[in-house]
Amino acid sequence: MEKETLEILYQDEYLVVVNKPSGLLVHRSMIDRYETRFAMQIVRDQMGQHVFPVHRLDKPTSGVLVFALSSEIARKLGEQFQDTGVEKTYLAVVRGVPPEGGLIDHALKEKHDKITDKKARKDKPAQEAVSEYRRLATVELPVQIDRYPQSRYSLVEVKPKTGRKHQVRRHMKHIAHPIIGDAKHGKGNHNRYFAKHLNAGRLLLACTSMSFQHPVTGESLHITAPLDSVFSELMVQFGWSDFLV
Repeated sequence: MEKETLEILYQDEYLVVVNKPSGLLVHRSMIDRYETRFAMQIVRDQMGQHVFPVHRLDKPTSGVLVFALSSEIARKLGEQFQDTGVEKTYLAVVRGVPPEGGLIDHALKEKHDKITDKKARKDKPAQEAVSEYRRLATVELPVQIDRYPQSRYSLVEVKPKTGRKHQVRRHMKHIAHPIIGDAKHGKGNHNRYFAKHLNAGRLLLACTSMSFQHPVTGESLHITAPLDSVFSELMVQFGWSDFLV
């Protein structure tokens, strides 16, 4: 059987950056204890050496995922991620039409995973969480899903300024524009409509670009990840081709 591989977006002797598909866990977790596929193992087998995850992407989120090729590089990169020295850009399809843009400054209480966060403090106060967003495009479908005869959706670009767990998903829900396909923070009737009628059964959230400083050379790296066929075909269908990555 052919070995599974992931699309490599950048690679050198210190790090490798891949395009993580939606539905793939970064590493083993209690979130899905029966899952057998993990990005970390796939990339390890692909590279033929151990790799060290530097940050997280939720299982249903796709896009730029960075691995270090040594623990020392992982530590250095991890410090950049902690100090918000990394700029991440996400694309998301949300319910409704949010304002043209804005800053969501809404502290988030940490949510723990039983395995990966087992040593984390359970009594920590809510942490500062800030996301900047702008609305890129809108669409109105002539279908009644809620109480209105039409249903409106928007394409938004989100740049989280802090790195809290599920931050983009929780912040979009906070401003009453949840991301389509979000089983936890969204609305089931809209998610089901997209899955059944628009062939979009995934969380419509992707980390499409990331900029950070190379931990050894100091050069600025800007890495982009193309959208998968489900996300990109939906954008074409909605007339949003100008924003395809």
